[in-house]
Amino acid sequence: MTTERFGIIKFKGKDATVIGPHLKPGDPAPEFSVQTGDWSPFSGLADTQGKVRIIAAVPSLDTEVCDRETRRFNVEAASLGKDIAILVISADLPFAQKRWCGAAGVDQVTVLSDHMAADFGAQYGCLIKEARLLRRAVFVVDRAGKIAYAAYMPALGEEPDYAAVLAAARAALG
Repeated sequence: MTTERFGIIKFKGKDATVIGPHLKPGDPAPEFSVQTGDWSPFSGLADTQGKVRIIAAVPSLDTEVCDRETRRFNVEAASLGKDIAILVISADLPFAQKRWCGAAGVDQVTVLSDHMAADFGAQYGCLIKEARLLRRAVFVVDRAGKIAYAAYMPALGEEPDYAAVLAAARAALG
């Protein structure tokens, strides 16, 4: 059974329905399937096994806040090292993401599409039912597959607390 939560976020000024659970630190991170820029399947946890993951859900790369957030994580990736994988997930089409990454010079984070099945959104409590977009949220998943940090932004236009996300990722390295 799918959890639906109404009224916890607004879309275009109206209360909207979020599909999926509200995850918190200590919860097991759900596995999820998304697509890469060439439409290949990507299993979020299995394909990054052994790493700490920063998983950022964004509504669309073609918006100002998502653009800024993804570029910021791309810059931060250089100082984090190869033991931390940064995944940025939106419901944008894979070819649109690939075009955006090329134009923005984003090459240090893995940008993934939840367009086809919205599996990530439903598993992580980020899918806005009425718009079929993801709400903004950031998760840090440790090497063992447990959520070490979870933050759901109360409004689509709010950016995450980057310092808290990066501190949680570094702490999860052990």
